[in-house]
Amino acid sequence: MILCIPNVLAADELQTLQAELKGAAFVDGATTAGWSAREVKKNLQVNLDSNRLPAIQDIVRNAFLRNGMLQTALLPAAMSQVLFNRYDVGMQYGPHVDAPVMGGMGNAVRSDVAITVFLSDPRSYTGGELVVHTLGMGGEFKLEAGAAIAYPANTLHHVAPVTQGTRHAAIIWVQSQVRDPARREVLWDLDNAKRHVFGREGKSATFDAISKSHANLLRMWTEI
Repeated sequence: MILCIPNVLAADELQTLQAELKGAAFVDGATTAGWSAREVKKNLQVNLDSNRLPAIQDIVRNAFLRNGMLQTALLPAAMSQVLFNRYDVGMQYGPHVDAPVMGGMGNAVRSDVAITVFLSDPRSYTGGELVVHTLGMGGEFKLEAGAAIAYPANTLHHVAPVTQGTRHAAIIWVQSQVRDPARREVLWDLDNAKRHVFGREGKSATFDAISKSHANLLRMWTEI
C-alpha cells in the first residue's frame, strides 16, 4: 500500500524548514548507508552533529504524529530519527532496499514503512522523482512541498538523477504495530468502511459489525 498525503506540514512549518536547510551543514549521505547501498547513494544529508538538527527533526516528527491518516494507516509503534537530505544537479540514489533495522542498541526500529516528506517546490527542480517498484513496475512520485508519501520499506526504490535545481526531503522509517503490510491494508480498508458507514447510517448494526471485526483483527495482529 502506497499513500500520498498532502499538507502534512503546515505552511509555517515548511517555511521554517526551508529556511533552516539553506544554512545547514551537509555531509556525504553515504555515511549512513549500508555497505551495498553506499555504492549507489549519491546525495547529501544534514550533519547528525548539527546543533539545529533536533529542532527541525521535532517539526517533522510532530507533523507525522498529528496526521490522522498516517496514524491510522501505519499504526506506528516506533519511528526512527528524521533525516534531511539534499540532491544537487547530478545526484541520485540508485536502486536499493532500505535496511531492515534502523538505529542501534536501545533505539533500534524495524523499518516496516518508509516516509518521504517533500520539502522543495517540484517546479524548482527537474528529475529527482522517487520511483517505487511494485509488481515489477516502477511508480514515479514527485509531490508538492509539504506532502508525504508512505510506502513499504521492503520495496526496491530509487531517486532519479536531479538535472536542474535542488531537491530537499525529510525521511522517516516507521515500525508498525502490525508487521504484515497486507494485514495493515485490510485494517485500513475496514477503518475506512467503518467511517463511511457511520457517516451514512450512524451507529447502526452494520457499523457495529464492521467495528467489531476491525477491533478483533487489530487485537489478533498487533505486536506490542
